[in-house]
Amino acid sequence: MVAISTQKIKVDAMISRQFLAADLDEIKQMQEAAKNIVPKNEIVWRNVALFAALHFGAVIGLFQLIFQAKWMTLFWVFILHTAGCTGVTAGAHRLWSHKSYKARLPMRIFLMILNSIALQNDIIEWARDHRCHHKWTDTNADPHGTHRGMFFAHMGWLLVKKHDEVKIQGAKLDLSDLYADPVLRFQRKYYMLLSILCCFVLPTFIPVYFWGESAFIAFYTAALFRYCFSLHATWCINSVSHWVGWQPYDHQATSVDNLWTSVTAVGEGGHNYHHTFPQDYRTSEHAEWFNWTKVVIDCAAALGLVYDRKVAAEEIIQKQCKSQGCPIERAKMLEKLG
Repeated sequence: MVAISTQKIKVDAMISRQFLAADLDEIKQMQEAAKNIVPKNEIVWRNVALFAALHFGAVIGLFQLIFQAKWMTLFWVFILHTAGCTGVTAGAHRLWSHKSYKARLPMRIFLMILNSIALQNDIIEWARDHRCHHKWTDTNADPHGTHRGMFFAHMGWLLVKKHDEVKIQGAKLDLSDLYADPVLRFQRKYYMLLSILCCFVLPTFIPVYFWGESAFIAFYTAALFRYCFSLHATWCINSVSHWVGWQPYDHQATSVDNLWTSVTAVGEGGHNYHHTFPQDYRTSEHAEWFNWTKVVIDCAAALGLVYDRKVAAEEIIQKQCKSQGCPIERAKMLEKLG
C-alpha cells in the first residue's frame, strides 16, 4: 500500500511540473465555493445574432456544396478547413498556449496566417482562455466548463458574458511570453484586417479567379460553411471530448479520448491524454493518420523550422495509467487506433 501511494505521489509530482498542469486542490476549493451559486447567463445578443446569421449562411453553403459547387470548390473547402484548424491546433494550441515545442520565425508567421483563416480570436486571447481552461478545468474560471452543460461547453459560452472568475483568475496568468512574440503582436494589432482577408475575402476570391466558380457559391461554401464547420470542429473538443470516449489515462477527469473529434479537428481528439500530459506536443498517442497536426509539426522539424518537441516518457505514461487510469483500456485503444 505504501509502494502504491509513493508511486502515485511521484506521478502527481511529475505532472505538476508540466506547464499548465491543473492545481487539483485549488480546483476542488473553487468548485466547493461555487456549489450553491448558480452562474448568471447574461446573453450577448450581438453574438447570438452573428452566430444565427452564420449558421443560416452555412446551411445555404452546404446545399450549394452538395448540389451546385464545382469539384475544385469542394476540394478548396477541405484545404481551407485543414489549414485553418492547423493554425489553431499546431499554432494557438500546441505552440503558443502550451509551449510544447519551439518554432522559428518563418514557421510562426506561417501558423499565424493559418490561424487567421480560422477566425477564433487572435492567438493571445485564444491562448489566455485556453490556459484558464487547463488551470481551472470545470470551475467558473474555465471559460467553457462542462459543469454548465454540454451546450455551454460547446458554443453557449460565446453567447453569454464571461463569468467574473474567468477575468479574475485569467488576470493571474503570465502571458508575457505571448506579448513578447512580435508575430502575435502583429496579428493582434491587425487582427480584424487579417481575419477578414484570410477567412472571407481570399477564400471567396480564389475559386472565382482560378476556376470560374460563382462568387455567390464561393462565398457561401468556402467562407461561411467552411468557417462554421471549422468552428464546430474546435468546439467539439470542448464538449464531445469531455463526454463521449475513453479515459485510459485519468478516470477522475471529465476529458476523454474521442476518435471522431480527432478526425474533424485534425488530431485534437486525444483529450484525456492531453489533460493528463498537457505539454506533450502530440496531445495523444493516436496514430499519425488521426493526428495530422503532429505530422505537420514533425515535417517542420525535419525542415529545421521546429525544435525542442516535448514528449511524455513511456515510463511516466504507464505509471499514470496504473495509478489513475487503466493500462488495459490504453492497450485496447492503441490497438484500435493504431
